[in-house]
Amino acid sequence: MSFRPDHELHKRRFSRNVGLGVTLVAFVALVFALTVVKVTRGDPMQGFDHTVRPEMAPAATGGTQP
Repeated sequence: MSFRPDHELHKRRFSRNVGLGVTLVAFVALVFALTVVKVTRGDPMQGFDHTVRPEMAPAATGGTQP
């Protein structure tokens, strides 16, 4: 049993699929790298969780001025 040769359309579609696959892999690698850098920097990561956080409030100034 022999296979028929691929049509030219299939070859073009395959090259587009490979290009799209490489692009998606590059995007996933970029997101992963940014995540690793963010986590390893040690910055405190705080989300918006609808709670009062004193460190986010503006500093209170003294009531008296010289």
